[in-house]
Amino acid sequence: MDFALPEHLPGLLAEMDAFIEAEIKPLEREHMQYFDRRREFARTDLENGGVPAREWEDLLDEMRRRADAAGWLRYGLPEEFGGRGGSNLDMAVIREHLAHKGLGLHNDLQDESSIVGNFPQVIMMSRFGTEAQKKDWVEAMLTGKRSMAFGLTEPNHGSDATWMETTAVRDGDDWVINGAKRWNTGVHRATHDLIFARTSGADGSAVGITAFLVPTDTPGFTVPYYWWTFNMPSDHGEVELKDVRVPADAVLGEVDHGLEVGQTFLHENRIRQAASSLGAAQYCIDRAAQYAGDRIVFGKPLSVNQAVQWPLAELQTEAQMVRLLVYYAAWHLDRDHHMEVSDKVSMANYRANRLVCEAADRAMQIHGGVGYSRHEPFEHIYRHHRRYRITEGAEEIQIRRVAQRMLKFGRK
Repeated sequence: MDFALPEHLPGLLAEMDAFIEAEIKPLEREHMQYFDRRREFARTDLENGGVPAREWEDLLDEMRRRADAAGWLRYGLPEEFGGRGGSNLDMAVIREHLAHKGLGLHNDLQDESSIVGNFPQVIMMSRFGTEAQKKDWVEAMLTGKRSMAFGLTEPNHGSDATWMETTAVRDGDDWVINGAKRWNTGVHRATHDLIFARTSGADGSAVGITAFLVPTDTPGFTVPYYWWTFNMPSDHGEVELKDVRVPADAVLGEVDHGLEVGQTFLHENRIRQAASSLGAAQYCIDRAAQYAGDRIVFGKPLSVNQAVQWPLAELQTEAQMVRLLVYYAAWHLDRDHHMEVSDKVSMANYRANRLVCEAADRAMQIHGGVGYSRHEPFEHIYRHHRRYRITEGAEEIQIRRVAQRMLKFGRK
């Protein structure tokens, strides 16, 4: 069994680091208010619902423009979309590498912005869109002319999405949608919201749900407020739909089979999310170990104490196990249908997200009062990654998926 990474990756990572130093770090240094102790407040439009400040998002747009011009942004996309066809394993290694570098413009985890983009919506469009939809959407999403929020969760239904109350009924050649959605990330700037609605079937049935591309300026589509969260700024909008009318070509994928579209989004996000959590965890572990060696207490380095050594050794061991699991799951995703490896993706995701929270907490503890301050990045890392244990499937649901596959229940 060969545990070596594909031979092209070390050189690729070195090229990427050189691009970051030449193009991204100078831009970051010009706008340090977004990355030092002021970051949360500088990034947040406090008077406009707590959404991201436009100046902050403009900076992210410039970062993506530079990354796209250099050939990095679309790395994981097929060549037909201007990408390099990077594999899931490639993307896992890259996302871990970028997160391991710590906070910076090169890879801002707060809003999933990176020099190597994560484009689950593009993958969805590639797999399920009509030729006309692909023509209208793919390049427009990559250049920012169009954007898509994701409307699956509802006020009364989160993990139990198949019990959703939002409905869509035919009216001639159109569909009329009524209902409500919660946590529509990015809807403050999105041109469209991908709304999932019950079109047939009984509550609890996976069949009978359809995905609709709904323009956010459609009459009856409203965003009454945004949720203020543990990690700010927040672009997670509450959405209400009252007699929202869309044409038949607004359907993405097959009528009554919209959950297949949603599952693609979740699996693409989960494995890359896991890799980012792993990289951020390793950053916290490394910083804590360095500080413990440098900090002198009672005349000795802090690192001589077993109360410091043992928790860090446990975390380092866990990180190595999670790394192998993430790479293993990504390797399988490159070879098998995503539903066939969903249990492996779930394992990698929930363990990596749990690990980074523990690593950030331990780094705070070892750094003492300074670690608790906003002058160190650990509180920011913790607050960001803590949501990953809920979003894209709560860790309890992912553990249930592992048990489902292991014990062979819930499937015909």
